Amino acid sequence: MAKTLVIVESPAKAKTIEKFLGKSHYTVKASVGHVRDLPKSTLGVDIENNFEPRYINIRGKGDLIKELKKEAKKSKRVYLATDPDREGEAISWHLAYILGIDTDDECRIEFNEITKDAIKKAIKNPRSLDLKLVDAQQARRVLDRLLGYQISPILWLKVRKGLSAGRVQSVTTKLICEKEREINDFVPKEYWTLDIEGKTENGEIALFKFVSLNNEKIELNNEEDVNNILKNIENENLIVEKIESKTRRKSAPKPYTTSVLQQDAANKLSFTTKKTMIIAQELYEGVDIEGEGTVGLISYIRTDSKRISDEAKEKAKSFILDELGEKYYKEYSDKKDGKEKKKVQDAHEAIRPTSVIRTPMSVKNSLSKDQFKLYNLIWRRFVASQMEDSIFDVLNIDCRIGDALFRATGSVMKFEGYTKIYNFTEREDKILPAINEGDELKVNQFIPVQHFTQPPARFTEASLVKTLEELGIGRPSTYAPTIATILNRGYVEKQGTSLHPTELGIIVTDILNINFQKFIDVDFTAQMENKLDEIEEGNIQWKSVVSEAYEPLKEAIEEAKEKIQKINMDEETDEICELCGSNMVIKYGRFGKFMACKNYPECKNTKPLVNKVGVKCPKCKDGEIILRKSKKGKAFYGCSNYPECDFISWYKPTGKLCKECGSYMIEKQTKNETKEVCSNKECKAEGKIIE
Repeated sequence: MAKTLVIVESPAKAKTIEKFLGKSHYTVKASVGHVRDLPKSTLGVDIENNFEPRYINIRGKGDLIKELKKEAKKSKRVYLATDPDREGEAISWHLAYILGIDTDDECRIEFNEITKDAIKKAIKNPRSLDLKLVDAQQARRVLDRLLGYQISPILWLKVRKGLSAGRVQSVTTKLICEKEREINDFVPKEYWTLDIEGKTENGEIALFKFVSLNNEKIELNNEEDVNNILKNIENENLIVEKIESKTRRKSAPKPYTTSVLQQDAANKLSFTTKKTMIIAQELYEGVDIEGEGTVGLISYIRTDSKRISDEAKEKAKSFILDELGEKYYKEYSDKKDGKEKKKVQDAHEAIRPTSVIRTPMSVKNSLSKDQFKLYNLIWRRFVASQMEDSIFDVLNIDCRIGDALFRATGSVMKFEGYTKIYNFTEREDKILPAINEGDELKVNQFIPVQHFTQPPARFTEASLVKTLEELGIGRPSTYAPTIATILNRGYVEKQGTSLHPTELGIIVTDILNINFQKFIDVDFTAQMENKLDEIEEGNIQWKSVVSEAYEPLKEAIEEAKEKIQKINMDEETDEICELCGSNMVIKYGRFGKFMACKNYPECKNTKPLVNKVGVKCPKCKDGEIILRKSKKGKAFYGCSNYPECDFISWYKPTGKLCKECGSYMIEKQTKNETKEVCSNKECKAEGKIIE
């Protein structure tokens, strides 16, 4: 008897779905992503024929396509079950073309999670292909091809081969370059804080912070401002003027969208965006769970929605009532937060566990270490989102001393609420001594401290994703590949968790900014995303959007070819070539910088570029510490005597030893400053702040 053929994208997903449907009536095959695309060797877009794309079968997919055609021919019907988004719809559209399926046929099935119920429900509710989704994807693909394939050759000609430009990647690189300029142009400003330690009759200490002078808030810009206040209040006591007690509630966070999951995984688990999406894909497609077999653990992972299905809400409610009690449950609201201004596609639910009963600990033995960490994060966030607020008692004590007002603040958790489940940050109650209005407190000591404003922090992957989302650049599926691209191209590099533009990235951004400003403009890129949404909704035609964008691009390209001067990025050094005696120069290659003889091509001597940091190796005491790159492009520090000396560190050694334990000191960057800290994790010693 003929079977029904179901085509998905990945072999892992195919294996999971075939188990649910049964091999006796269904055959499940994987397309392994796209089967047709624009050709790599040519533009592949017929500009003269209203931007008609010229798709070809992807090289290397011939045998797979033959197999799919063979299976389709002998099947009673074919269901296309690719991912439920634009890209997935386009893959199904290409598959329909190759297999000769009419786009009006009810051949498309979709599901938000890979569970038995979801798959069987999808099979019962097939639909025809959504050509509006396909058109939105085609518009994105053609626009990216026109920009990339027509601007990139100019960069090859004027800078060096192998460079690329892109509608989203170039804007992202520009943001990182602009942040670097902002940091370089930053001028620190002095400011002071003034605290007072007040002592009660019982000898208990409370810390009071300066609030105002003569009932006016003033800035303490220098030591003189502080001294003027101290002159008026020395030899005085603190008089307790007002005690105010408030109850504050903190609502549970909403379930994860793609971008927030990437940010949280970076901040809480130290995962890159790429790693997060790889692991999330594994959890979505299916994991072999002991006693259950292969099952998808989380819902679809590319979403900008915080919506939750009624069924999932009810199951979460039952779990919370049964396991925690009624006081911990709070009905979930799908309403947007007031601060949410950007348009949300809302095509899928938020990211959530497919079964709230499947707790992280119950599946831990079936997951890898990293899978468990991410599933634990997703599960706890979802359950917490259905829980009651945490409640705090906050106490403010205002004290007057002379004409100055100082305030102490304490807080005590009254009810833990959602933090009973979502407890990734440690919190301690701040309890103030028993103090009454009218009490007089002795001044134990004045604590004036000088500060300087800090430059803005460089982007991390987490903060970059947050910024891209806020600006409307890209969509959930694009954040991770965009960051991976600019790192792989050498436009940006990671130092610790911070993203730094390279010299190459700055040069390319400057060229694009001068000659193609509109196309790497934040507003243009965000508006283009909105137009893609309009195409998806059927409000505008995709080719008209492409045509509107291409006309100014065509003019800019012709001007740029004439205007841009050839840039020589070779940097001459004092190092002498040992073969011919000429100076060595620093060149850019496919894998970054390297040293080559200036006398090329007569002399073809090359060698790696050693980036010394001016510190002796703390292990062998003889070698120099040099900055190196891992296979994944992450910067680390090693000894120049490798492999004889195997010293490595993710952080830059300072050349100093810890006064407490004798271990070597390293530079470690916090949010606002760089500090010297001990490399020994057991030792908490810190040195100076590095300017």
